[in-house]
Amino acid sequence: MSTTLLRTSTARTMLRAGASASSMKVGMAGVSFVRGKATLPDLPYDYGALEPAISGKIMELHHKYHHNTYVNSYNNFSEQMSAAQSKSDIASQIALQPLINFHGGGHLNHTLFWENLAPAKEGGGEPPSGPLSKAIEETFGGIEPLQKQFNTALAAVQGSGWVWLIKDKRTDQIGIQTYANQDPVVAHYAPLLGIDAWEHSNSLDYQNRKAEYFKAIWQVINWKAAEKRF
Repeated sequence: MSTTLLRTSTARTMLRAGASASSMKVGMAGVSFVRGKATLPDLPYDYGALEPAISGKIMELHHKYHHNTYVNSYNNFSEQMSAAQSKSDIASQIALQPLINFHGGGHLNHTLFWENLAPAKEGGGEPPSGPLSKAIEETFGGIEPLQKQFNTALAAVQGSGWVWLIKDKRTDQIGIQTYANQDPVVAHYAPLLGIDAWEHSNSLDYQNRKAEYFKAIWQVINWKAAEKRF
């Protein structure tokens, strides 16, 4: 499957404010919603646990501030949407929908991303095993060719976006896909492993040396999470 840029109408449909957020199924274990409201998930490791690949400072900024902004904004715009719906204010609903899509997608993507990472002492960087390892071998020729193709896709992201290893639920085939901005992996695709290509994920550590970040992050990739999603 070739790398493609997806700006999906499906994502917009899945994130409609009228739908219960807790009913969204995007293949994750820990997306946190409380009675329809998003909440910031706790990390299963300390901010500094992924060093030297990712510094504690950037992890704190990324989780505590960037992710939390998506959570708060999603909740805020969802409340505004509910108010607009109660008034049958169609113009306001149209204006609010892109904001709900963006911030809701940011929450979903980052929740998955934290699970994609693990300290080296807890298995971070260890290669995948089992059925996923076999699928990677059959599709890419091994883990190193996959990483090379993945990093090429990351380097090609213009500005903001994500690159995901996905599973096509219709065919059980895996592939690499690029998603713009905060568009989440939804519909007939299941997200297995994603890497954030936004500058806020790496610029404090790597400045303009993105290629170094894309190489280093594989040292703390948690393939066990991807295996569970597969």
